[in-house]
Amino acid sequence: MALSVTDPHPIARAEEILTPEALAFVEELHLRFAGTRAELLAARVVRREQVARTGKLDFLPETQDVRAGDWTVAPAPAALQDRRVEMTGPATPAKMAINALNSGAKVWLADLEDASTPTWANVIDAILNLRDAAAGTLSYISPEGKEYTLRTDEPLAVVVARPRGWHMEERHLLVNGRPAVGALVDFGLHFFHVAKQLISNGQGPYYYLPKMESHREARLWNDVFVFAQDRLGIPQGTVRATVLVETIPAAFEMDEILFELRHHASGLNAGRWDYLFSIIKYFRDAGEEFVLPDRASVAMTAPFMRAYTELLVKTCHHRGAFAMGGMAAVIPNRRHPEVTEAAFAKVRADKTREANDGFDGSWVAHPDLVPTCREVFDSVLGDRPNQLDKLRPEVSVTAEQLLDIASADGQVTEAGLRLNLYVAVAYTAVWISGNGAVAIHNLMEDAATAEISRSQVWQQIRNKSVLADTGNTVTRELVERILGEETERLRSEFGDEAFRRYYQPASGLIADICLSEEYTDFLTTPAYELVG
Repeated sequence: MALSVTDPHPIARAEEILTPEALAFVEELHLRFAGTRAELLAARVVRREQVARTGKLDFLPETQDVRAGDWTVAPAPAALQDRRVEMTGPATPAKMAINALNSGAKVWLADLEDASTPTWANVIDAILNLRDAAAGTLSYISPEGKEYTLRTDEPLAVVVARPRGWHMEERHLLVNGRPAVGALVDFGLHFFHVAKQLISNGQGPYYYLPKMESHREARLWNDVFVFAQDRLGIPQGTVRATVLVETIPAAFEMDEILFELRHHASGLNAGRWDYLFSIIKYFRDAGEEFVLPDRASVAMTAPFMRAYTELLVKTCHHRGAFAMGGMAAVIPNRRHPEVTEAAFAKVRADKTREANDGFDGSWVAHPDLVPTCREVFDSVLGDRPNQLDKLRPEVSVTAEQLLDIASADGQVTEAGLRLNLYVAVAYTAVWISGNGAVAIHNLMEDAATAEISRSQVWQQIRNKSVLADTGNTVTRELVERILGEETERLRSEFGDEAFRRYYQPASGLIADICLSEEYTDFLTTPAYELVG
């Protein structure tokens, strides 16, 4: 076998997941597809450099026939017809998985990606929890003796699992001595152990696909699905995939991505925070007109964000696919109910806009938000499971509108710079401690927030941005000073032991990637090296 396991016993019952048969399946996936994945990652770099030289992206002339063609994706299975509320969160620990399944949401995005630190224990525990959930046996007893079980009085949320993006590696599985592809590990172990049970439950192996930058990357996923279904004797088209449109190049290839996956596609999702991160990353050195204002001031009503979401709804419904709205990350604050009330009002307004625009459902990050999101979509959908019939023929979006970053209201401020550095360190510290879903300032954050934060800092240094509230110019020296102050603030908030173990190394990492002349494509790549 070309595949080896560095640690076969990261948690109890790991041997139930790391079986010889499952590992052989994962090995087959790698031997067939890892080479193409490497080629596609290299192509990302070439394309990004081309775009940076011109500051322009456009719809692909070579795929005009696809955009003009009269085709639709395969009809959705019954289990995915109604997606009006989707709960998001990691599939580990078991308590969080049970709470998500019991939340009352129609769908649970079981996250092995941005909301989950890929420690080896977390990876295996997530697959184990998803297998037990499919079998109806998932349970948990807390140290205090409280028992958590799957509800039987109402339907559980339908599971849609999100594997890691194509860029991530898994160092605990080696193929010919090299780290395995994280996406193929996550998909392979999940599909092998869970697909047939889900089918017998009347559902199926459903996936969210993150971080893609082109239709060729979607084609690779489609090839993986075709092989996996054949290999396990599962009918073609049983897999269903929803693609997160969370990179700026993918926004120009929505039709093409759905076309490549048309026998397996279920929809597209407006991954708003990673989308902002991608814009900064892609145009980080393309000039001042691509510098976004403070992260907190960039609203979904900004013209370039409206163009993105309007195009997504129109494209999806024209192709018979679902359009899924973005994240509501609010966490209720029971000590400050007035804060929660104001936040919920913003969530309601956000979800109302999405429902009226034609989205078929949306995301929430906390069970307490499920009723709010459901109520909003109920008021628009009524008895209908979705609004695929809302075709939005009046929408016409140009490349210039998608790239009109300068139209965003707001300013670049020192307060925003300080918040970015605080959040980047605070999130990274908790991530390297093993938890990818982090509560910061009453919001449930995942890696996208830290990615935006540290990328804005890098871009502001490069562009010598002038801060509206102080008049200071963003320099390496200013960033070093503020980062030091925010790091000390975190020490005072979390204590010396946690600071030494997590916050100090996190601050060092953020300093390295913000102050470096070279841009780091993904924060989680070097952060992975700090994970125990």
